Amino acid sequence: MPTRNVVVTQRQADMIDRLIEEGAYQNASEVLREGLRLVEERRDAHAAKIAALRAAAQVGLDDFEAGRFVTFDTDEDIERHFVDLAKKVLGR
Repeated sequence: MPTRNVVVTQRQADMIDRLIEEGAYQNASEVLREGLRLVEERRDAHAAKIAALRAAAQVGLDDFEAGRFVTFDTDEDIERHFVDLAKKVLGR
């Protein structure tokens, strides 16, 4: 297994020591590997969110290009539209 030297702050070193003392991890390497797994999970989740946003934006762009959109002349028209949508969704 590759070895790395890492510099951590005193606060981080204290946390590593605390986690080991509590028995959550056997050594600092385990703590750092878990931290890296969490970073990887967070990055994967972020990438999935970005992909979902891109897909949703593409749906909107496709709808716009196909003429599937509604225009409003006044704020009241927009409010009425959302009230009607809410009624439809709630089955009223």
